[in-house]
Amino acid sequence: MTRALVAITGASGALYGVQLVRRLLDGAVPTGVVVSSAARKVLAIEHGLTGDPAEYLIGAEGRRPHVYEPADITAAPASGSSAPDTMIIAPCSMGTVARIAAGTSGNLIERAADVMLKERRPLVVMPRETPYSTLHLRNLLALSELGVRVVPASPAFYFNPESIDDLVEFVVDRALQSAGIDLPLRHPWVRPGERVPDREARE
Repeated sequence: MTRALVAITGASGALYGVQLVRRLLDGAVPTGVVVSSAARKVLAIEHGLTGDPAEYLIGAEGRRPHVYEPADITAAPASGSSAPDTMIIAPCSMGTVARIAAGTSGNLIERAADVMLKERRPLVVMPRETPYSTLHLRNLLALSELGVRVVPASPAFYFNPESIDDLVEFVVDRALQSAGIDLPLRHPWVRPGERVPDREARE
């Protein structure tokens, strides 16, 4: 079974990472998580989530991820011989993008991303910034040229979202697809006027 690693960095939009982890856990995907110190501050500010991420990153059936400390460069994801099958950084700060593009590894998130690149395994980054500076775009292009999938936190509106959760789920769907994780989409494309089966089941 695919083993996934999710990293949550200090960009605004930490909810994307939280929902992504929960979707993976609900899909019974073995999941590791790294939450940066800046991300913990954002989680507290934006969502009132404090303390150990293992206490709130929980699936619907009580499944929990393996939580790694961002400073632990001896953790399994830091080695190509024990790396996950796929990695998603959601949200991904522009600082993290720059450091990955430059090949510097100051913490476990950056080192794990470097491992994914050298092992040629799927790496997805979800930038949450606006507007992008020319430097941001250059760094994202550099990652794209290395095979990284760039999935901006840019939800669509063609499915008539009814809540913030709908918008978040749309982006999470695309990140999962880009990471090669085969889980049912919450908001797949349907012809105008048709209903999404998942939404119909929830109503």
